[in-house]
Amino acid sequence: MKCFYYFKDRNRNREQKSAPILKNLSKFDGISETERITKSSCSATSPRSMPELYEQKAQNLRVFTYSELRQATNNFSRLLKVGEGGFGCVYKGSIKPLEGKGDNLIVAIKKLNKDGFQGHKQWVAEVQFLGVVEHPNLVKLIGYCAVDGERGIQRLLVYEYMPNKSLEDHLFNRAFPTLSWERRLQIVLGAAQGLAYLHEELEIQVIYRDFKSSNVLLDDDFKPKLSDFGLAREGPSPGHTHVSTGVVGTYGYAAPDYIETGHLTSKSDVWSFGVVLYEILAGRRSLERDRPRAEQRLLDWLKQYPADSRKFAIIIDSRLEDKYSLNAARKIAKLADSCLAKSAKDRPKMSKVVETLKQIAEVSSVESSPTKYSEDKPKEEPMKQMGDSESAKRRLAHLAKISEHIGGVSRRRFMMMQRAKVT
Repeated sequence: MKCFYYFKDRNRNREQKSAPILKNLSKFDGISETERITKSSCSATSPRSMPELYEQKAQNLRVFTYSELRQATNNFSRLLKVGEGGFGCVYKGSIKPLEGKGDNLIVAIKKLNKDGFQGHKQWVAEVQFLGVVEHPNLVKLIGYCAVDGERGIQRLLVYEYMPNKSLEDHLFNRAFPTLSWERRLQIVLGAAQGLAYLHEELEIQVIYRDFKSSNVLLDDDFKPKLSDFGLAREGPSPGHTHVSTGVVGTYGYAAPDYIETGHLTSKSDVWSFGVVLYEILAGRRSLERDRPRAEQRLLDWLKQYPADSRKFAIIIDSRLEDKYSLNAARKIAKLADSCLAKSAKDRPKMSKVVETLKQIAEVSSVESSPTKYSEDKPKEEPMKQMGDSESAKRRLAHLAKISEHIGGVSRRRFMMMQRAKVT
């Protein structure tokens, strides 16, 4: 599922694509001149900006040469390519430790397309945001490479390697083993903690702006880490309710109020989180064009089976094979509904979402299997579960009853024939 963009002037910043100065992110972040003036006038009381915070921590990032990263990926071999998107390609690589001692470090190296209009801007944003943030549920940026040479502009990012790929892969790709119920809860809780950190635990607020299952990466232990901060933005400055910006994001995940108005708040991320909660429950993408028209949009299809309805269990991912807590699933659906509230102000903060998910996990841990209403499954289901011998006995009893009306020799022949068939 690709990102979408709306631009008023596609040529405005083309001359700024080379030789980025990271501390001057405001040159690239799309903030209007009016917003800049407003921020400047409040600088005495406002928290430090992202570029200012970056300057403080920039020394923590390694600066790689292009030849180092080319060698780390065997000249960007196709055999080492582990991902691809509109930004470019991601390769698995091996780099030497900073001091040259010890084993090589396995990393993921993102190589941006040279001619991507948004590539440079997003590269700068990722370096700055990931150079500042630090949390167990956010992917770690190790370093970067920026080269402007005769062969053109090269922009690369080096991250910690996440061997279990993404939540999207495990939910929707049948080549991957099914994620257990407990692991799904673990993943969604960790992702929520990552968003809560961005929204509420930093000196400045960070709005992620592209929360979706493909951006939730999984480490060796399936711990989730948010990745791809190219679309992230600083939250509104003190005294402001939102940031006015061009609309970017991914179809099926972007909040409708943000799409309609361009007013960006942390509650835009909360909406996206609600969509992913339902993806985890249903094992379906937010948008699937290959399904019948009534089922293509996940949120529309779900309206037929509200959390308190007797048929709610129909929406649960069949790959779980009833190994989940129905009570906990209902609570998650209700939480998702609150995140998807039409009015942004009615959506919960991510810290509240984290608290609720922890409570749900506790409920789920004491319930070994779901308790369902009889209406949850089609009425013919009990017949399907019967063994062949029981089914045969039922058929024989039915035939015997019919045979009572058959007289004389015909009746005896009929019964002999049916006994022969059964045995």
